Amino acid sequence: MLMIRFQRIGRTNDPAFRIAVLEKERAAKTGNIVELLGTYNPRSKALTLDEESTKEWIAKGAQPTDSIKNLLINKGVLSGKKVNVLPKKTPQVKEAPAEAAAPAEAAAAPAAEAPTEAEVAAEAEPAPEVTPAEEAPAAEAPATEEPPAA
Repeated sequence: MLMIRFQRIGRTNDPAFRIAVLEKERAAKTGNIVELLGTYNPRSKALTLDEESTKEWIAKGAQPTDSIKNLLINKGVLSGKKVNVLPKKTPQVKEAPAEAAAPAEAAAAPAAEAPTEAEVAAEAEPAPEVTPAEEAPAAEAPATEEPPAA
């Protein structure tokens, strides 16, 4: 698969990049590029790009990297939304589990209300000795439900 990506050139602490089309498996520094499309200097934000060749390569199936895609959107070669190229700090939570959790919470809410009504009935009857005895088995029950870790 062909990729449109940066090839770093320039000195240490003075980066400059070529925008090149090359095979995805090839290292950018090897020089085995298919075509050179332009250059980019991140310090001066100077971008020189052959827009026609870039559009042709994208039409042929070359995939731009996220950073290149953002530059092409700024330049007006591509249309669409920019991609966040920064690393993610936390893993993304899929929407499907969140939607599945919402009905589970809705089902848990009526179940939570039922014990509340039972507690109200228990409070109406004065039985302080029975309440601590009921709480102790309830506290032990979750510990026995957990399977052993080994």
